[in-house]
Amino acid sequence: MNTRAFRPESLMMSYGYKPELSEGAMKCPIFQTSTFVFRTAEEGKAFFELAYGLRERGEKEEIGLIYSRLNNPDLEILENRLTLWDGAEDCAVFESGMSAISTALFEFLEPGDTLLYSHPLYGGTAHFITEVLTKFGIKVQAFDAGEDEAAIMADIAATGGRVAMIYVETPANPTNVLIDLRRLRNIADRLSTPEKRVLVAVDNTYLGPLFQHPLHLGADLVLYSATKYIGGHSDVIAGACLGSRQLIARVKTLRTFLGNMAAPWTGWLLMRSLETLKPRMELQADNAQKIARYLATHPMVAAVSYPGLLEESDGEQYLIYKTQCVGPGAMISFDVQGGETEAFRFLNSLKLIKLAVSLGSTESLVQHPATMTHAGVPQEEKTAMGINGSLVRLSVGVENADDLIWDIGQALEQIREKTSAGQTTGSLAVAGV
Repeated sequence: MNTRAFRPESLMMSYGYKPELSEGAMKCPIFQTSTFVFRTAEEGKAFFELAYGLRERGEKEEIGLIYSRLNNPDLEILENRLTLWDGAEDCAVFESGMSAISTALFEFLEPGDTLLYSHPLYGGTAHFITEVLTKFGIKVQAFDAGEDEAAIMADIAATGGRVAMIYVETPANPTNVLIDLRRLRNIADRLSTPEKRVLVAVDNTYLGPLFQHPLHLGADLVLYSATKYIGGHSDVIAGACLGSRQLIARVKTLRTFLGNMAAPWTGWLLMRSLETLKPRMELQADNAQKIARYLATHPMVAAVSYPGLLEESDGEQYLIYKTQCVGPGAMISFDVQGGETEAFRFLNSLKLIKLAVSLGSTESLVQHPATMTHAGVPQEEKTAMGINGSLVRLSVGVENADDLIWDIGQALEQIREKTSAGQTTGSLAVAGV
Protein backbone atom coordinates (compact mmCIF):
# COMPACT_ATOMS: atom_id res chain seq x y z
CA MET A 1 0.00 0.00 0.00
CA ASN A 2 1.13 3.58 -0.67
CA THR A 3 -0.45 5.14 2.42
CA ARG A 4 0.89 5.43 5.94
CA ALA A 5 -0.25 7.06 9.18
CA PHE A 6 2.80 9.14 10.01
CA ARG A 7 3.76 9.63 13.66
CA PRO A 8 3.52 13.07 15.29
CA GLU A 9 7.28 13.65 15.32
CA SER A 10 7.32 13.20 11.54
CA LEU A 11 4.38 15.52 10.97
CA MET A 12 5.70 18.37 13.12
CA MET A 13 7.63 19.82 10.17
CA SER A 14 4.69 20.22 7.77
CA TYR A 15 1.26 19.30 9.18
CA GLY A 16 -1.45 21.87 8.53
CA TYR A 17 0.74 24.11 6.35
CA LYS A 18 0.34 24.61 2.59
CA PRO A 19 3.49 26.19 1.07
CA GLU A 20 1.59 27.12 -2.11
CA LEU A 21 -0.43 29.62 -0.06
CA SER A 22 2.76 31.35 1.13
CA GLU A 23 4.82 31.83 -2.03
CA GLY A 24 6.24 28.32 -1.66
CA ALA A 25 8.06 29.14 1.60
CA MET A 26 9.37 25.95 3.21
CA LYS A 27 8.51 27.19 6.70
CA CYS A 28 5.34 28.97 7.67
CA PRO A 29 5.97 32.74 7.64
CA ILE A 30 5.06 34.98 10.57
CA PHE A 31 1.69 36.48 9.64
CA GLN A 32 2.22 39.74 11.51
CA THR A 33 -1.13 41.28 10.65
CA SER A 34 -4.16 42.34 12.64
CA THR A 35 -6.79 41.83 9.93
CA PHE A 36 -7.39 39.87 6.73
CA VAL A 37 -8.98 40.91 3.41
CA PHE A 38 -12.18 39.22 2.20
CA ARG A 39 -12.43 38.47 -1.51
CA THR A 40 -16.17 39.21 -1.51
CA ALA A 41 -18.82 40.47 0.90
CA GLU A 42 -20.46 37.05 0.71
CA GLU A 43 -17.22 35.42 1.87
CA GLY A 44 -16.98 37.82 4.81
CA LYS A 45 -20.55 37.00 5.81
CA ALA A 46 -19.83 33.26 5.64
CA PHE A 47 -16.70 33.61 7.75
CA PHE A 48 -18.52 35.54 10.47
CA GLU A 49 -21.41 33.07 10.52
CA LEU A 50 -18.96 30.32 11.44
CA ALA A 51 -16.97 32.49 13.85
CA TYR A 52 -20.10 33.35 15.85
CA GLY A 53 -21.63 29.87 15.65
CA LEU A 54 -24.63 31.00 13.63
CA ARG A 55 -24.54 27.84 11.51
CA GLU A 56 -22.73 24.53 11.17
CA ARG A 57 -19.62 24.30 9.00
CA GLY A 58 -20.03 22.59 5.64
CA GLU A 59 -18.39 19.22 5.04
CA LYS A 60 -15.50 20.65 3.01
CA GLU A 61 -15.73 24.25 4.22
CA GLU A 62 -12.68 25.79 5.87
CA ILE A 63 -12.85 28.45 8.57
CA GLY A 64 -11.79 31.74 6.99
CA LEU A 65 -9.36 34.29 8.34
CA ILE A 66 -10.99 37.39 9.80
CA TYR A 67 -8.94 39.10 12.51
CA SER A 68 -5.96 37.91 14.50
CA ARG A 69 -7.88 38.04 17.77
CA LEU A 70 -10.08 35.30 16.33
CA ASN A 71 -7.63 33.37 14.17
CA ASN A 72 -4.28 33.64 12.44
CA PRO A 73 -2.37 31.18 10.23
CA ASP A 74 0.48 30.77 12.73
CA LEU A 75 -2.01 30.11 15.51
CA GLU A 76 -4.17 27.70 13.52
CA ILE A 77 -1.28 25.62 12.18
CA LEU A 78 0.22 25.39 15.67
CA GLU A 79 -3.11 24.26 17.11
CA ASN A 80 -3.47 21.62 14.38
CA ARG A 81 -0.03 20.21 15.17
CA LEU A 82 -0.56 20.15 18.92
CA THR A 83 -3.65 17.96 18.54
CA LEU A 84 -1.50 15.17 17.08
CA TRP A 85 0.40 14.38 20.29
CA ASP A 86 -2.70 14.01 22.48
CA GLY A 87 -5.06 12.67 19.86
CA ALA A 88 -7.34 15.68 20.43
CA GLU A 89 -9.99 16.94 18.03
CA ASP A 90 -9.10 20.58 18.59
CA CYS A 91 -6.78 22.92 20.47
CA ALA A 92 -6.79 26.52 21.68
CA VAL A 93 -3.48 28.29 22.29
CA PHE A 94 -3.03 31.22 24.67
CA GLU A 95 -0.38 33.76 25.61
CA SER A 96 0.29 31.96 28.93
CA GLY A 97 -0.50 28.74 30.75
CA MET A 98 -2.51 30.64 33.35
CA SER A 99 -4.66 32.25 30.65
CA ALA A 100 -5.45 28.78 29.28
CA ILE A 101 -6.37 27.52 32.75
CA SER A 102 -8.39 30.57 33.78
CA THR A 103 -10.32 30.68 30.49
CA ALA A 104 -11.24 26.99 30.66
CA LEU A 105 -12.35 27.26 34.29
CA PHE A 106 -14.42 30.38 33.66
CA GLU A 107 -16.10 28.84 30.62
CA PHE A 108 -17.25 25.63 32.30
CA LEU A 109 -18.01 26.81 35.85
CA GLU A 110 -20.99 28.88 36.97
CA PRO A 111 -21.93 30.52 40.28
CA GLY A 112 -23.07 27.77 42.63
CA ASP A 113 -20.94 25.10 40.96
CA THR A 114 -18.23 23.27 42.89
CA LEU A 115 -14.75 22.72 41.49
CA LEU A 116 -13.18 19.58 42.92
CA TYR A 117 -9.40 19.91 42.66
CA SER A 118 -6.33 17.98 43.71
CA HIS A 119 -3.51 19.34 45.78
CA PRO A 120 -0.72 20.10 45.58
CA LEU A 121 -1.03 22.16 42.41
CA TYR A 122 1.20 24.75 40.82
CA GLY A 123 1.07 27.75 43.17
CA GLY A 124 -0.40 30.12 40.56
CA THR A 125 -3.23 27.71 39.78
CA ALA A 126 -3.94 27.11 43.46
CA HIS A 127 -4.14 30.86 44.08
CA PHE A 128 -6.49 31.38 41.13
CA ILE A 129 -8.79 28.60 42.33
CA THR A 130 -8.97 29.61 45.98
CA GLU A 131 -8.69 33.41 45.71
CA VAL A 132 -10.22 34.34 42.33
CA LEU A 133 -12.85 31.74 41.40
CA THR A 134 -14.45 32.03 44.82
CA LYS A 135 -15.13 35.74 44.18
CA PHE A 136 -17.56 34.67 41.45
CA GLY A 137 -19.70 32.42 43.61
CA ILE A 138 -17.88 29.23 42.59
CA LYS A 139 -17.25 26.80 45.42
CA VAL A 140 -13.98 24.89 45.60
CA GLN A 141 -13.15 21.65 47.35
CA ALA A 142 -9.72 20.04 47.52
CA PHE A 143 -8.72 16.40 47.79
CA ASP A 144 -5.33 14.84 48.41
CA ALA A 145 -3.50 13.43 45.42
CA GLY A 146 -3.36 9.99 47.05
CA GLU A 147 -6.98 9.95 48.30
CA ASP A 148 -9.10 6.98 47.20
CA GLU A 149 -12.47 7.10 45.46
CA ALA A 150 -14.55 6.26 48.52
CA ALA A 151 -12.97 9.04 50.58
CA ILE A 152 -13.45 11.59 47.80
CA MET A 153 -17.11 10.64 47.33
CA ALA A 154 -17.68 10.80 51.09
CA ASP A 155 -16.21 14.30 51.27
CA ILE A 156 -18.42 15.45 48.40
CA ALA A 157 -21.51 13.97 50.06
CA ALA A 158 -20.63 15.69 53.32
CA THR A 159 -20.41 19.14 51.71
CA GLY A 160 -23.29 18.64 49.31
CA GLY A 161 -21.43 20.42 46.54
CA ARG A 162 -22.74 20.51 42.97
CA VAL A 163 -19.56 19.35 41.28
CA ALA A 164 -19.19 20.60 37.70
CA MET A 165 -15.52 19.87 37.11
CA ILE A 166 -12.63 17.88 38.53
CA TYR A 167 -9.29 19.59 38.01
CA VAL A 168 -5.99 17.80 38.65
CA GLU A 169 -2.29 18.07 37.98
CA THR A 170 -0.46 14.78 37.68
CA PRO A 171 2.32 14.23 38.51
CA ALA A 172 1.62 16.76 41.23
CA ASN A 173 3.76 19.89 41.36
CA PRO A 174 6.19 19.74 43.13
CA THR A 175 5.87 16.37 44.89
CA ASN A 176 5.55 14.10 41.81
CA VAL A 177 2.63 12.19 43.36
CA LEU A 178 0.60 10.44 40.63
CA ILE A 179 -3.19 10.58 40.39
CA ASP A 180 -5.24 7.83 38.77
CA LEU A 181 -7.12 9.54 35.92
CA ARG A 182 -9.38 6.56 35.25
CA ARG A 183 -10.51 6.74 38.89
CA LEU A 184 -11.35 10.41 38.45
CA ARG A 185 -13.31 9.66 35.27
CA ASN A 186 -15.33 7.13 37.26
CA ILE A 187 -15.99 9.71 40.00
CA ALA A 188 -17.01 12.28 37.39
CA ASP A 189 -19.41 9.82 35.78
CA ARG A 190 -20.99 9.03 39.15
CA LEU A 191 -21.52 12.74 39.76
CA SER A 192 -22.83 13.47 36.26
CA THR A 193 -26.53 13.78 35.43
CA PRO A 194 -28.40 13.34 32.13
CA GLU A 195 -28.50 17.14 31.91
CA LYS A 196 -24.88 17.86 32.77
CA ARG A 197 -21.63 15.91 32.36
CA VAL A 198 -18.99 16.53 35.01
CA LEU A 199 -15.78 17.40 33.19
CA VAL A 200 -12.29 16.17 34.03
CA ALA A 201 -9.52 18.66 33.28
CA VAL A 202 -5.84 17.69 33.59
CA ASP A 203 -2.78 19.91 33.72
CA ASN A 204 -0.32 17.71 31.81
CA THR A 205 2.62 20.13 31.89
CA TYR A 206 4.93 17.94 33.99
CA LEU A 207 4.99 14.97 31.60
CA GLY A 208 4.19 16.98 28.51
CA PRO A 209 2.45 15.68 25.40
CA LEU A 210 5.03 12.92 25.00
CA PHE A 211 4.83 10.91 28.23
CA GLN A 212 1.14 11.05 29.22
CA HIS A 213 -2.11 11.34 27.24
CA PRO A 214 -5.00 12.24 29.57
CA LEU A 215 -7.64 12.34 26.83
CA HIS A 216 -7.05 8.62 26.26
CA LEU A 217 -7.64 8.03 29.98
CA GLY A 218 -11.04 9.69 30.25
CA ALA A 219 -10.17 13.37 30.61
CA ASP A 220 -12.26 15.94 28.75
CA LEU A 221 -9.66 18.71 28.70
CA VAL A 222 -5.88 18.67 28.83
CA LEU A 223 -3.99 21.85 29.64
CA TYR A 224 -0.38 22.90 29.26
CA SER A 225 1.90 25.67 30.17
CA ALA A 226 3.35 25.61 26.65
CA THR A 227 6.18 27.73 28.03
CA LYS A 228 7.64 24.50 29.36
CA TYR A 229 8.41 21.43 27.21
CA ILE A 230 6.38 22.55 24.20
CA GLY A 231 8.34 25.82 24.00
CA GLY A 232 11.36 24.30 25.64
CA HIS A 233 13.87 27.15 25.28
CA SER A 234 12.94 29.65 28.02
CA ASP A 235 12.17 32.29 25.41
CA VAL A 236 8.37 32.28 25.08
CA ILE A 237 5.32 32.32 27.38
CA ALA A 238 2.28 30.36 26.17
CA GLY A 239 -0.49 27.96 27.14
CA ALA A 240 -2.77 25.43 25.48
CA CYS A 241 -6.09 23.69 26.07
CA LEU A 242 -7.10 20.58 24.09
CA GLY A 243 -10.21 18.44 23.86
CA SER A 244 -13.24 17.76 21.69
CA ARG A 245 -14.33 20.18 18.97
CA GLN A 246 -17.45 21.01 20.96
CA LEU A 247 -15.62 21.91 24.16
CA ILE A 248 -12.75 23.76 22.50
CA ALA A 249 -15.23 25.78 20.42
CA ARG A 250 -16.58 27.14 23.71
CA VAL A 251 -13.07 27.82 24.99
CA LYS A 252 -12.15 29.65 21.78
CA THR A 253 -15.31 31.74 21.92
CA LEU A 254 -14.49 33.00 25.40
CA ARG A 255 -10.85 33.46 24.33
CA THR A 256 -12.04 35.74 21.54
CA PHE A 257 -13.79 38.06 23.97
CA LEU A 258 -11.12 37.93 26.66
CA GLY A 259 -8.49 38.61 24.01
CA ASN A 260 -5.86 36.27 25.50
CA MET A 261 -5.04 34.34 22.32
CA ALA A 262 -1.42 33.73 21.34
CA ALA A 263 0.16 36.24 18.96
CA PRO A 264 1.68 35.26 15.57
CA TRP A 265 5.25 35.48 16.86
CA THR A 266 4.40 33.18 19.77
CA GLY A 267 2.78 30.71 17.41
CA TRP A 268 5.80 30.72 15.10
CA LEU A 269 8.23 30.14 17.99
CA LEU A 270 6.19 27.20 19.26
CA MET A 271 5.99 25.63 15.81
CA ARG A 272 9.77 25.81 15.64
CA SER A 273 10.06 24.13 19.03
CA LEU A 274 7.62 21.34 18.20
CA GLU A 275 10.03 20.01 15.58
CA THR A 276 12.48 18.96 18.32
CA LEU A 277 10.01 18.15 21.11
CA LYS A 278 10.49 14.38 21.00
CA PRO A 279 14.31 14.23 20.96
CA ARG A 280 14.52 16.97 23.63
CA MET A 281 12.12 15.26 26.00
CA GLU A 282 13.66 11.84 25.48
CA LEU A 283 17.16 13.14 26.26
CA GLN A 284 15.88 15.06 29.28
CA ALA A 285 14.15 11.95 30.62
CA ASP A 286 17.29 9.86 30.07
CA ASN A 287 19.38 12.42 31.95
CA ALA A 288 16.81 12.60 34.74
CA GLN A 289 16.83 8.83 35.20
CA LYS A 290 20.61 8.86 35.72
CA ILE A 291 20.46 11.81 38.11
CA ALA A 292 17.59 10.32 40.13
CA ARG A 293 19.54 7.09 40.63
CA TYR A 294 22.56 9.10 41.79
CA LEU A 295 20.49 11.14 44.23
CA ALA A 296 18.82 8.03 45.63
CA THR A 297 22.17 6.73 46.89
CA HIS A 298 23.70 9.99 48.09
CA PRO A 299 24.11 10.27 51.88
CA MET A 300 23.14 13.97 51.90
CA VAL A 301 19.78 13.25 50.23
CA ALA A 302 16.97 12.18 52.52
CA ALA A 303 14.38 11.24 49.88
CA VAL A 304 13.86 11.32 46.11
CA SER A 305 10.55 11.49 44.23
CA TYR A 306 10.73 10.58 40.55
CA PRO A 307 8.34 8.35 38.59
CA GLY A 308 11.26 6.50 37.00
CA LEU A 309 12.33 5.19 40.42
CA LEU A 310 8.97 3.62 41.30
CA GLU A 311 9.01 -0.14 41.98
CA GLU A 312 6.36 -2.77 42.69
CA SER A 313 6.87 -2.23 46.41
CA ASP A 314 5.52 1.32 45.95
CA GLY A 315 2.09 -0.17 45.44
CA GLU A 316 -0.56 1.97 43.81
CA GLN A 317 1.84 4.68 42.68
CA TYR A 318 3.78 2.07 40.70
CA LEU A 319 0.58 0.68 39.15
CA ILE A 320 -0.59 4.15 38.11
CA TYR A 321 2.77 4.87 36.54
CA LYS A 322 2.86 1.61 34.58
CA THR A 323 -0.70 1.94 33.25
CA GLN A 324 -0.96 5.69 32.79
CA CYS A 325 2.46 7.06 31.80
CA VAL A 326 4.51 6.42 28.68
CA GLY A 327 7.72 7.69 30.29
CA PRO A 328 9.01 9.18 33.56
CA GLY A 329 9.62 12.75 32.41
CA ALA A 330 12.44 14.96 33.65
CA MET A 331 11.14 16.49 36.89
CA ILE A 332 12.80 15.36 40.12
CA SER A 333 11.93 16.41 43.65
CA PHE A 334 14.27 15.55 46.51
CA ASP A 335 14.85 16.42 50.16
CA VAL A 336 18.34 17.28 51.27
CA GLN A 337 19.48 16.27 54.73
CA GLY A 338 18.53 19.16 56.97
CA GLY A 339 16.13 22.00 56.25
CA GLU A 340 15.91 25.36 54.49
CA THR A 341 19.44 26.37 55.47
CA GLU A 342 20.94 23.24 53.92
CA ALA A 343 18.70 23.47 50.85
CA PHE A 344 19.77 27.07 50.27
CA ARG A 345 23.42 26.11 50.69
CA PHE A 346 22.97 23.44 48.03
CA LEU A 347 21.20 25.86 45.67
CA ASN A 348 23.79 28.58 46.14
CA SER A 349 26.65 26.16 45.44
CA LEU A 350 25.54 25.00 42.00
CA LYS A 351 27.77 26.05 39.10
CA LEU A 352 26.15 24.64 35.95
CA ILE A 353 22.50 24.26 36.95
CA LYS A 354 20.64 27.57 37.08
CA LEU A 355 18.59 28.74 40.08
CA ALA A 356 15.31 29.81 38.48
CA VAL A 357 11.63 28.88 38.42
CA SER A 358 9.97 27.31 35.36
CA LEU A 359 10.76 23.90 33.91
CA GLY A 360 10.99 21.84 30.76
CA SER A 361 13.64 23.88 28.96
CA THR A 362 16.91 22.81 27.40
CA GLU A 363 18.85 24.10 30.41
CA SER A 364 18.54 22.48 33.84
CA LEU A 365 16.72 24.62 36.39
CA VAL A 366 16.42 24.21 40.14
CA GLN A 367 14.28 26.01 42.71
CA HIS A 368 12.97 25.88 46.30
CA PRO A 369 9.18 25.29 46.18
CA ALA A 370 8.39 26.20 49.79
CA THR A 371 9.73 29.75 49.42
CA MET A 372 9.34 30.26 45.67
CA THR A 373 6.64 28.69 43.45
CA HIS A 374 4.48 27.65 46.42
CA ALA A 375 5.24 30.59 48.70
CA GLY A 376 1.58 31.65 48.69
CA VAL A 377 0.26 28.26 49.86
CA PRO A 378 -0.69 28.33 53.57
CA GLN A 379 2.02 26.82 55.75
CA GLU A 380 -0.20 24.11 57.22
CA GLU A 381 -1.10 22.93 53.72
CA LYS A 382 2.53 22.90 52.62
CA THR A 383 3.46 20.85 55.68
CA ALA A 384 0.66 18.36 55.02
CA MET A 385 1.78 17.94 51.41
CA GLY A 386 5.46 17.53 52.22
CA ILE A 387 6.50 20.89 50.76
CA ASN A 388 9.02 21.70 53.45
CA GLY A 389 12.26 23.60 53.79
CA SER A 390 14.41 20.68 52.67
CA LEU A 391 12.55 20.08 49.38
CA VAL A 392 14.26 20.97 46.10
CA ARG A 393 12.69 20.76 42.63
CA LEU A 394 14.95 20.01 39.68
CA SER A 395 14.00 20.31 36.01
CA VAL A 396 16.60 18.33 34.06
CA GLY A 397 17.80 19.73 30.73
CA VAL A 398 19.78 18.39 27.79
CA GLU A 399 23.29 19.00 29.14
CA ASN A 400 25.74 16.13 29.54
CA ALA A 401 24.45 13.92 32.34
CA ASP A 402 27.90 13.41 33.88
CA ASP A 403 28.40 17.18 34.09
CA LEU A 404 25.05 17.61 35.80
CA ILE A 405 25.82 14.83 38.29
CA TRP A 406 29.21 16.40 39.05
CA ASP A 407 27.55 19.75 39.73
CA ILE A 408 24.93 18.22 42.00
CA GLY A 409 27.58 16.19 43.81
CA GLN A 410 29.86 19.13 44.56
CA ALA A 411 26.89 21.19 45.79
CA LEU A 412 25.71 18.41 48.09
CA GLU A 413 29.26 18.14 49.40
CA GLN A 414 28.95 21.73 50.63
CA ILE A 415 26.15 20.60 52.93
CA ARG A 416 28.26 17.71 54.24
CA GLU A 417 31.30 19.91 54.89
CA LYS A 418 29.29 22.57 56.69
CA THR A 419 27.45 19.96 58.74
CA SER A 420 30.69 18.24 59.69
CA ALA A 421 32.26 21.55 60.65
CA GLY A 422 29.26 22.38 62.82
CA GLN A 423 29.37 19.03 64.56
CA THR A 424 33.10 19.43 65.25
CA THR A 425 32.62 22.92 66.66
CA GLY A 426 29.80 21.73 68.83
CA SER A 427 31.78 18.82 70.28
CA LEU A 428 34.72 21.09 71.08
CA ALA A 429 32.43 23.50 72.85
CA VAL A 430 31.03 20.72 75.01
CA ALA A 431 34.53 19.47 75.79
CA GLY A 432 35.51 22.97 76.87
CA VAL A 433 32.68 23.03 79.39
